[in-house]
Amino acid sequence: MKAMVTPGGGLFGPQSITWRVHTETPARPAALRAFQLQALHPRTIRGIAQNCLLDDPEVARARLRRQLDFVAVRTFGTSEQAEQAGERIRRVHARLIGLDTDTGTLFRVDEEENLRWAHCAEVSSHLEVALRSGVPLTPADRDAYVAEQRRSARLLGAGDVPGDTAELADYFDGMRPCLAVTGEARDALRRSVSPQLSFRLAFMTPPLELGSLPAAGALAFATLPAWARQMYGCRGNRAAEYAADTALKALRAAAMALPAKLVAPEIRAARGLMRAVTEVSGADVAA
Repeated sequence: MKAMVTPGGGLFGPQSITWRVHTETPARPAALRAFQLQALHPRTIRGIAQNCLLDDPEVARARLRRQLDFVAVRTFGTSEQAEQAGERIRRVHARLIGLDTDTGTLFRVDEEENLRWAHCAEVSSHLEVALRSGVPLTPADRDAYVAEQRRSARLLGAGDVPGDTAELADYFDGMRPCLAVTGEARDALRRSVSPQLSFRLAFMTPPLELGSLPAAGALAFATLPAWARQMYGCRGNRAAEYAADTALKALRAAAMALPAKLVAPEIRAARGLMRAVTEVSGADVAA
């Protein structure tokens, strides 16, 4: 069960671009996109696959849930909550070892390159899904989001990460020769787009959420960079991209229109603090 998250004086705050992005962006497609992109790094996906039973749908689903919970805590929680969550993640990662089947060598899952790749894939995914969902972000806002996310990287132990969108783009350009579609990557993509659900999991999952699983994975894939989709063997499809953009905008609109009682408590509280800051700023300008 996710711990209570207390929006307020944490890593970011109500005036940050991070709060704007994460209170308006559909979280599940962004998380799945990050996973699909991360899977293109052979060591990253092998480290995940060898230490997590991704072929078990309940385990894979629990992993996604933990990832979403961690993003919520580090984004909206207090500094203490974020630091404690980061410490737990670092402690777990420090114990995990992977086998590079290409070279026969062992590697640590928390290698700097793995951490940096996972961070950049996640940051680019939340930003891309936010833009495609219609979140109004200027180029300066986008740079600010990437810069703010350096605080998130620190929680995981990653250093020397991009500080703006130009650096992020350069990073991906430099990493492309290191990427490959391994068997583990294909399996990861297949499961994220068309998850196999056990009877028990299907029985326990609310119908609305259950129905969103395959759709979220397909939406995520349509928002990947063209070069990433081509690596997976899918040619560019403008119609699919347009459909994904339309669906994401509809998801955002629906989420923003939900009654307050149906919104996650941390997002509801964060929106309230953001409105309060806006009202105070408006009053100061009027005065």
